[in-house]
Amino acid sequence: MLAKLDQFAAPATAAELKDARHIVFVLPKAVKLEALRDVPFRDVLAAALTRRKKKLDELAASAVATDLPQGALAAWVMLDPGHTPFDQGTLLRKAMQLVLGEKPEQLTVAVYGSAAQRRHAAERAVYAAWVNGARLPERKKKSGVSGLQSVRLRGCRAPDGFARQRAIAEGNFLCRELTVLPPNELTPGGYRKRVRQLALRQGWRHEEYDVKRLRKMGAGAFGAVAQGSAEADAAIVHLRYRHPRAKKTFALVGKGICFDTGGYNIKSARTMQGMHKDMNGSAVALGILLAAAEMKLPVQLECWMAIARNDIGPRAYHQNEVVTALNGTTIEIVHTDAEGRMVLADTLALAARAKPDLIVDFATLTGSMHVAVGERYSGIFATSDELARRAVAAGQATGERVCVFPMDKDYDEALDSEIADVKQCTMDGEADHILATRFLKRFTGDLPWVHVDLSAAKCKGGLGAVATDVTGFGVDWAIELLRRLVAA
Repeated sequence: MLAKLDQFAAPATAAELKDARHIVFVLPKAVKLEALRDVPFRDVLAAALTRRKKKLDELAASAVATDLPQGALAAWVMLDPGHTPFDQGTLLRKAMQLVLGEKPEQLTVAVYGSAAQRRHAAERAVYAAWVNGARLPERKKKSGVSGLQSVRLRGCRAPDGFARQRAIAEGNFLCRELTVLPPNELTPGGYRKRVRQLALRQGWRHEEYDVKRLRKMGAGAFGAVAQGSAEADAAIVHLRYRHPRAKKTFALVGKGICFDTGGYNIKSARTMQGMHKDMNGSAVALGILLAAAEMKLPVQLECWMAIARNDIGPRAYHQNEVVTALNGTTIEIVHTDAEGRMVLADTLALAARAKPDLIVDFATLTGSMHVAVGERYSGIFATSDELARRAVAAGQATGERVCVFPMDKDYDEALDSEIADVKQCTMDGEADHILATRFLKRFTGDLPWVHVDLSAAKCKGGLGAVATDVTGFGVDWAIELLRRLVAA
């Protein structure tokens, strides 16, 4: 649950802040305090800067915390318009952490400068307050923390209450909330129940392709992974949001492996730790759907979630098996821990049947992408240079940065099989992020497609505007990409 927002158009004076206990001051770019005449408590800030031997404009690189005369805790930052959205988000995240560390129920955000500067600062700061003020689920016996209840914004008032920022924050939080749930709670069956409830509340069309139905349809790639679980609760879940003025249809596809043991090619304890988060791609897709619906984006969105577990059991799939995917492609199994591309194969084939204008899939898919870019970028693949440029631009605009990788056809040679149409992967793992993409492309119907390998789904210490290790990366990026494609 995100905090409610109270807005006050005029910049706050000292008297108007006398009852506030936790404040984030967001200042415009300046080199001298004299230029910030309408900012209260300048003497307190000046003293703090002197003690730390910092110049005023260094607030654009790192926040400073001070105590105010009335006993309030304040954080001071300066937004430089020359800095990237990622850097601005990072700065505001760290400023928020200085005051939210005391777990307040109310936060005041005070913005200053020209009207345009205050609006920009308010958009960035309110989003950072929302995503960092909401508390992720925890199962401690004594928590006693309910999260931020209200944000008081002083210096800017938006008639829509910053609806776009709130919608994206809600989508981001939904993604992170689902991702951190323990695997005994977010089983495939439990996940499907949560999605049904959300679809009912939102008025989305909802359809489920359970294991029995998928088997009859010939979805052998998904079925191979699902058959190892003791309970037959896996499914491909389909949701639809449609705006009355929608002229374009986009399909969102997400990998939803609720726990990944690696199957018979079992993971080590170290690498299996955290594998309840392997469903993050589906949570990203669901978060995008929620954000788009809340902000009434004029599109039709088809959301496809491949929900299953990769378990070990008497019926679990083995190396060297050959299975047939939904589109008739035969696949030689090489490694049972490459299950993500298996469930995505049939899910992409389903999504492609309706011939949307674009398919975008999200998956925590390969370790090789982590090796390539670490946790601060996610890697993407696109079927055209224009799509790739738009994807990168959306990342630059939101601070959810993406890096484009090649997907040339000659990589297919590594996936040649003597007994099937294609190998699932190779044993050596070289360029596995690229080979996985070449494998998945066979199931997209040659439609425009962007594949997102979510190496930034988790980043220790947070990333950009988000302070938790689980970042919700992809929601903001995708909304911006969709917005640009709608406007094109």
